Amino acid sequence: MKKILYVGLDVHAETIAVGVAESGRDGEVRSLGTIANRLEAIRKMVKKLQQQGDLRACYLPLLAAHAAQRGM
Repeated sequence: MKKILYVGLDVHAETIAVGVAESGRDGEVRSLGTIANRLEAIRKMVKKLQQQGDLRACYLPLLAAHAAQRGM
């Protein structure tokens, strides 16, 4: 069974800060830094993270988050 990765996105007009928490009591929590708020960057990040586990994502539904939603 693949592990679950919880992905948090802090979406801004030009950038997205990305954080990941692994499931379980001892799961690691880490910042992955920032990516461009562009569809291609979001898709690349999602593809990379999907290799590590099943994804669950959350973000604040602000106007700047629209591109992030399309990419997921």
